[in-house]
Formats: sequence, C-alpha cells, structure tokens
Amino acid sequence: MADIEAILFDKDGTLFDFEATWGAWARALLIRLAEGDQPRTERLAEALGYDLAAGCFHRHSPVIAGTVSEVAALMLPHLPGRTAPDLVAELEAAALEAPQVPAVDLPRCLGDLCTSGLRLGVATNDSEASARLQLQREGVEALFDFIVGYDSGHGAKPEPGPLLAFAAAVGVAPDRVAMVGDSLHDLAAARAAGMTAVAVLTGPATREVLSPAADVVLETIDGLAEWLALAPARG
Repeated sequence: MADIEAILFDKDGTLFDFEATWGAWARALLIRLAEGDQPRTERLAEALGYDLAAGCFHRHSPVIAGTVSEVAALMLPHLPGRTAPDLVAELEAAALEAPQVPAVDLPRCLGDLCTSGLRLGVATNDSEASARLQLQREGVEALFDFIVGYDSGHGAKPEPGPLLAFAAAVGVAPDRVAMVGDSLHDLAAARAAGMTAVAVLTGPATREVLSPAADVVLETIDGLAEWLALAPARG
C-alpha cells in the first residue's frame, strides 16, 4: 500500500451512480413542484441545468455539487408562495424516496478497503441525515468512521472544512487522506485540504474535465484498491 491511510468519499456520483439515481427522479419532482404547469416545469429545469426531454442533468448543472439550500434558492423564484425552509424540507424528504443505484458493489468494495486497514468517511453536500439513511439502506453505513453533510457544522465543499473534520476525527494527517469524488467541487476541496484528489467517472463530468484537477482519474471506486497498491509512497 502507498502512504494513504484514509479515504473520504463524496456520495452522489461516487458511491452512487448520479444519473441512474437522480435522472428520472428529478423529472417527476419538477413536474410535481410545478403542479403540472409545463412552462413552470421548463423554467425550473432551466434553472437547475436539467434536460427534461433526455431526463438527465447537464454536465455543468449546479445541482451536481450544490447543497440542498443552494438548489432550493435556484428554484424559489419560479415557485411563488414557497419559502426556503419549506422547500428545503420538501427536497430533502423527496430525496429519501429516490431509488439509489450503487456505482459498484458497495459492501464488497468498501469492505475490502476496511479490511486493508483504511479509515473511511463520507462528505456530501446533502444533509447528514439523508446520507446516513441512504447508506444504511445499502448496508454500508457501519463501514464509515465519519459521515458529514452540509448541515453538520463544518461547512460544505468546495471549502475544506468537512474534509479536515474527517481527518481530525480519524486521527490521520490530511496529506495521508484521499478525497474521492466526481466533481470539480470535490477535487477543489481536496486541494484546499492538502489531500490527494481522486476523480471517478460515475457522475456527469468527463475525464477531460476532471483530469486537470485530479491526481488520478478512475472509472469507478472499484479501481481504488489497485491504484493504492500501485501508487508510489510519497515523502
């Protein structure tokens, strides 16, 4: 193994396939919020960078790496009469209904990493409660030493706060932590925290977009074990 002692994962687009999980779900949600009004549905979709016809998010959609509060703020101008707290609560409740589609066999992949002695964590820009429930449903919550959301008191990515909180919680120096994510927000957070930046291609961003900001780009998190075995030790 290289000198990586801990791995911090983004959730959506990393542990879970982004489009398979959120693509069709988002279309139904927008129609529901717009109360069937087609022009309003289209305005909501445009605000979120979502292609209604294709049922997928555009590559640069602010939803991909944004917090629930940020997403709600983009939607509020098109939903007269709604308040931010009310909409955030509805979005978080609706997210719990989404059919999470794991990017890989999570119990096997994460279990193998744990067995090798690595400490594992999750840093998501979703709420901590929703992340815990989704991971629990997949039978992997107990494999993580630390789970942090945008509302856990450490800030949100791309700020380094959630990442540094993980490093402190598991007692591992930041330069011995790999941050794994599917967006430039994840990689920017890794750089800001002094961690190794690992990109995966299970989100909307392409290799060409992620490569300049990453130390390595993997197809999925299944590639982590081999990468760690082959990566040269630093310092």
